[in-house]
Amino acid sequence: MQRKQQHQIKCIIISMIVALMTAIQLWMPQSAIAALEDDQYDGNIFALYAGNGSLVPARVTLEESMQTETPTLLVFYLDDSKDCKAFSVTVSELQRYYGRAASFIPINVDQLAGKEEFSRTEPGYYYRGLVPQTVLIDGDGKVVFDQVGQVSFETLDDEFREVFDLLPRSESEQRKRRPVNDLNVELRE
Repeated sequence: MQRKQQHQIKCIIISMIVALMTAIQLWMPQSAIAALEDDQYDGNIFALYAGNGSLVPARVTLEESMQTETPTLLVFYLDDSKDCKAFSVTVSELQRYYGRAASFIPINVDQLAGKEEFSRTEPGYYYRGLVPQTVLIDGDGKVVFDQVGQVSFETLDDEFREVFDLLPRSESEQRKRRPVNDLNVELRE
C-alpha cells in the first residue's frame, strides 16, 4: 500500500512540475524575430531594415517643405509590409545623397485613417491606397514622380537628378554598391 502511495505522490509531483514549467513558458515574453520576408510587425522598418532611424519621424511636414520650396519625397508605407520593408533600404540610400537638399517624409498610412479630405499641403492628398507608394514633388509643388510598388534606386536617382538639374547618370561617375551588412549597401564613387 505504501508503494502505491509513493508512486501516486511521485506522479502528482511530476504533474505539478510539468504544469509549472508550462505556465512559466506561457507567461514569459516571446522573443521578437524580425524578418524581411514576411508581413509581420517588427517595429520601425527604417531603423530595423534600412539602418536609418532618422527618417521617422520626419524632420519637417509637407506644408513646411512646400513653404520653403524644397523638393519633397513622400513615401507611403506600412511597418508590417514585406514590400515596404525591402523598399526602406532604397529610401535610406536616397536620403544619403539628397537628404540635405530635399525633404524626406515617410508616412505610415495608418496615420491617415479616419480623415476623408486632405489639402494639397497634406500627405494624404497624394495617397492612392497602396503601399509602398513614392511621390516626388519638386520645389514648385508639382508632382514629378508618383509610383506604387518598389522603385529602384536608379529610377529615383534619375528623377532627383532632373529636379536638381544635375548631369544625367550616363554623363556622371557611376556609383558602385558595396555591402555594409546583410540588408544595406553603401554607394560609393
